[in-house]
Amino acid sequence: MKLTLPVALSFNAGYVDTSGFLALQGLFTAHVTGNFVTFGAAMVHGTSGALTKLLALPVFCVVVIVSRLLGPALAARGLPDLRILMGLKVLLLAMAAALFIGVGPFPNSDAAPAMLAGMLLVAAMAIQNGIHRTHLTDAAPSTLMTGSTTQIMVDITDLMRGVAEPQRQAVHARLKKLAFNVVAFAIGCGIAALVYVLSGMWVFLLPPLVALAAFALPNATPVPAAKP
Repeated sequence: MKLTLPVALSFNAGYVDTSGFLALQGLFTAHVTGNFVTFGAAMVHGTSGALTKLLALPVFCVVVIVSRLLGPALAARGLPDLRILMGLKVLLLAMAAALFIGVGPFPNSDAAPAMLAGMLLVAAMAIQNGIHRTHLTDAAPSTLMTGSTTQIMVDITDLMRGVAEPQRQAVHARLKKLAFNVVAFAIGCGIAALVYVLSGMWVFLLPPLVALAAFALPNATPVPAAKP
């Protein structure tokens, strides 16, 4: 597997989503719409974290809007908007890690420190999703694994049925990109679960380090943001 920026982002998304889910009683930080399900489950079973789960989607949406406005504004001033947005994501992940390690674990994920830590993770993943839409438009999604898995199955079926050579090359290229990201996401999930069992809140130390290391990977060079 070639380590590129989309692959690193997929690994981090799986890692952050799993560690947040384990540490905050079922909060999805990357796949935020899943919180509708866990919110309903919290209501039925009376578990903590209902308010935090309910807050995740509006926080995600607001941060996507802000990052979408910020990117072109930075680019218009000749600033490296991609790197600045990635730097903000590193900062958010580092702040979340400091909260989890310094104050956690959180038996009640609706408590103020737990909610803040969770929303920092959600905001970081919102920036990552925004970056994908504006700067990595040709890359496979780093968080939407259901859609990616569906497309993989469609592409495999098309290859089995037989397609013309030009189209076949395009299908192969797309399949490779999607498969790398899905595998990276799954590896991130597995490693996060293992590290959480072994070290508890120290699991959150890795995401900001991975995000920081991503600056050196292919596709991480500053490029203009898409025009609004």
